[in-house]
Amino acid sequence: MCDYSLHDVETRPAKVGDRLITTKFNKFTGGFAAVSDPNVAVCLLPGTELAFEAEAVTDSFLSRLLPRSRFGRVGDKVARFRQLDMNQPNTHHDALEFANGVTRLVTHLREGQRAVVLQLPSSKVSIAARLRIEPTPARPSAPAPDPRDTL
Repeated sequence: MCDYSLHDVETRPAKVGDRLITTKFNKFTGGFAAVSDPNVAVCLLPGTELAFEAEAVTDSFLSRLLPRSRFGRVGDKVARFRQLDMNQPNTHHDALEFANGVTRLVTHLREGQRAVVLQLPSSKVSIAARLRIEPTPARPSAPAPDPRDTL
C-alpha cells in the first residue's frame, strides 16, 4: 500500500509492467511514482515483485560522499514489497525485501532509480474475480445398477 505519510499525495495502485522511479514526496517521504506521472504515488501491495534497472542503492551521507564505494548498495536488483512493524503507528512500514535477503525501507531508497513491476500478489479470490470463474456444480452420480439386470 502507500505509507501513512503519503495521505496528502494523489495515489494509484500498481499494475504489472508499470515503469516506476524512486522519488521523494513532500520533500521527505520516499516512494514510487510512474515514470510518466512523477507527481502520483504508485501504491504496491505486499508481495508485489519489482526489478530495478541497476543494483538498488539506499541514500546515505557516506554513499553520497564516496559514490564509488559500496556504501548504500543493496547488492541486488530484484525485490518483493513488504510492510514492516505494522503494530507501530506513525512510522514508515513500506519496505523491499531483496532476493539476497536484504530488507530496506522504501523511504530510504536513493531518488531517481528505475524499476518495473514484474508481478502482483495473487489470491484465490482475486484470480477467480479476474477470470469470473463460477463454482462448478457437482455432477449427479450415475444411478446404481439394478442387481436384477445381471441375471
